[in-house]
Amino acid sequence: MPISHSFTNQIRIPENNDWVVFILIGCLFLYIFMMNVIEREANLKDFLLQKYFDSSNNLPSWIITSCVITLSLAVLISQYVPVVPEYAAKLQILGYQMNKFGYCLTAVSLFYFIRTALGFLFYQSIGDGKKWSIFYFTSTKFHFVLSILVIILCITHYYFPIDRNEAFLYYFWFFMFVFIFKVFFYLFHRNNILPQKWYYKFLYICTLQIAPLLMLWKLLFI
Repeated sequence: MPISHSFTNQIRIPENNDWVVFILIGCLFLYIFMMNVIEREANLKDFLLQKYFDSSNNLPSWIITSCVITLSLAVLISQYVPVVPEYAAKLQILGYQMNKFGYCLTAVSLFYFIRTALGFLFYQSIGDGKKWSIFYFTSTKFHFVLSILVIILCITHYYFPIDRNEAFLYYFWFFMFVFIFKVFFYLFHRNNILPQKWYYKFLYICTLQIAPLLMLWKLLFI
């Protein structure tokens, strides 16, 4: 009588992360273009230590940096979004449905767009519109460094054997530290990018930093 054998399939199907490579390479090309063309072949040190009155082409650099930080954050966060909400999953563009990355990219893009628009209106409403350009010039430097760190986290997350559930806690505390550091960075920066009066500073931090972040958290994870 033949003896039955049980076989276990040892073949592991690797996760296809080609889309991550394409996005991160695209981000790096954007930065190469920015540093070589827009910033006129500036090196990293000169770019980060650049003074506002010695700078040029601030708006294109700010737009490129915003695009890179949005893309890289969406790549990293998309792995932790539980599900795509029903209202978003039902949307179809050219026959394609929104996946987790698309949903995160849309949410993070709206987050930055709305916060930027409200920030511009805030500075205009308090009669300090001239400081807005200094603000986004300084913000560009901060988000440039942050985007490089997020790109490194994306590479580690997708291409190294880490416990992703455990890593989520490290990501959470990392971004909490970044948020607190950013608040003090804005408060005490030598460019004085926040309004002079303390209650305007408090209003900016609460309404344009904390509130939008809580809204984004609820949109993605709750």
